[in-house]
Amino acid sequence: MTRARADGEAFAAALTARFGGKVRPVVAPLIAPRFLTPVIPDRDYAAVVFTSAQAVEAARRLGISLPSLAWCVGRKTAAAASASGFHARSADGDAKTLADAILKNPPDGRILYLHGVDIRGNLLEKLEFAGIDIDVAIVYAQEPRPLAAEALALVTTPHDLIVPLFSPRSADLFRAALPPDTAARLHLAAMSTAVADALAGLPRAALAIARHPDAPAMLEAVESLLAALPAP
Repeated sequence: MTRARADGEAFAAALTARFGGKVRPVVAPLIAPRFLTPVIPDRDYAAVVFTSAQAVEAARRLGISLPSLAWCVGRKTAAAASASGFHARSADGDAKTLADAILKNPPDGRILYLHGVDIRGNLLEKLEFAGIDIDVAIVYAQEPRPLAAEALALVTTPHDLIVPLFSPRSADLFRAALPPDTAARLHLAAMSTAVADALAGLPRAALAIARHPDAPAMLEAVESLLAALPAP
């Protein structure tokens, strides 16, 4: 598990609950969030937009008054927003589906988009092109971390290793972190085609792309990789 620690531990628990002794999750974050405190314009916003649970946590840490309505990219982000007191609406998808959802039911007024340093997709451009008034603020950074010793031992051992990757950036970081003596047979679960594209050319034994960009579909992708492994 290469996600930030809280997310990695949550997915590791889901893996254990679903597959039991068939898996031994190892949490080895390649990123860690650093929360920022930008100046937010003093305006009456109609809604806030979140594309990650980290952005929700960053908003909570700002300690300022924000609109109650929160448009969220997916269910996990929406759950985090609801837990923080927002009235959350989930687009159940990616940046494109989020933009489409907002444009189908636009808020009555200016919206505030809180996000991290590294973003993909053209959410902002689509909303601005459609005439939505939007302010943006960078509220966190995902800082890279090296592979932990246990993870290095795993990738340099000649055995089958399943690696779930949830974003193009995590795929890029995983590729960069692999040592020259990588010997593991990598079975990669990608959360989207964008993640799979970031893995292009990386030697691997198998690749499974989640049918939907969420944790349940990633569990299914891992299950398909497990089912295809040779019998011990």
